[in-house]
Amino acid sequence: MAIIKTEDLHFTYEGDELETLHGVNLEIEEGSFVAVLGHNGSGKSTLAKLFNGILLPTGGRVLVDGIDTADEERVLEVRRTVGLVFQNPDNQIVANVVEDDVAFAPENLGVESSEIRRRVDDALKTVGMYEYRLHAPHLLSGGQKQRVAIAGVLAMRPRCIVLDEPTAMLDPVGRREVISTVTRLCREQGITVVLITHHMSECVGADRLVVMSEGRIVADGAPREVFSQVELLKREGLSVPATTELIYELDAEGWTLPLTALTVDECADAVMAALAR
Repeated sequence: MAIIKTEDLHFTYEGDELETLHGVNLEIEEGSFVAVLGHNGSGKSTLAKLFNGILLPTGGRVLVDGIDTADEERVLEVRRTVGLVFQNPDNQIVANVVEDDVAFAPENLGVESSEIRRRVDDALKTVGMYEYRLHAPHLLSGGQKQRVAIAGVLAMRPRCIVLDEPTAMLDPVGRREVISTVTRLCREQGITVVLITHHMSECVGADRLVVMSEGRIVADGAPREVFSQVELLKREGLSVPATTELIYELDAEGWTLPLTALTVDECADAVMAALAR
């Protein structure tokens, strides 16, 4: 079942002459981990904001669990279903204590105090930040701040989390922390994850990759299927995982290795098998 569906989706920013999105048709299955890739200006961040109802289509429509995001009377339902995590965690942190920040959204939804307490504790434990609940957010690392921002969204109990380039401002350690956290949310709790990114390494564990270019979808499939389209990705200004790049270069030299060997172990096995022939 699709938790998010777009139908002939168009979007143009006010004052712009050119469209940002051109008739995008896409379905996100509930419980899946979908990564949306694309270079800057491809429309992927615009798509994220349309999923949550922050932006509304200028043509076509977005359905969240069957609700049209343009229905003003049901916008709260849309945002309870789809939570959005931004690129810069400082833009989502509003309190001086971690647990107060995580409680902010459910308080504004009118959730009872006892239930807020449970949600805050559960959310912080889920992202591995419970021991920091009384800390000041501004003293945390970038990766820790982003995990607090994710906890703030989790406290709203969404069925889907959309993350708009959540690791863009983080170092490699913080990047791994965040990707590990959202992967566990999907695999262990069944929360739908839509990850907007341009880092290839963050997408290897996804169920599905959607590649965008100039406001259109140019590739859509499982990671090993999409990453095997090396020349397409290079034309779009995107790289591929190091394993795929190695196999691509070896094949260019006359080897016949499978581009679908995505992990390090698969790549090593493919090379060893070729050497043994």
